[in-house]
Amino acid sequence: MASAPSSDDMFDEFLSQRGHDVDQSGWEESYNKKQCPDCGGLHESTAAQCSVCGWAPVR
Repeated sequence: MASAPSSDDMFDEFLSQRGHDVDQSGWEESYNKKQCPDCGGLHESTAAQCSVCGWAPVR
């Protein structure tokens, strides 16, 4: 018996079919610093969370 896809998978598929990016986002890099993909704040390479908006990568 086949298992049904999880609700997250169905939601991601729905969004991707409509042109939305569903990849998990991580830090971007700018001038040897981590850059928050949410607000664009720059942080040291050791940062685990954005000190500007509170964004953190999904683990």
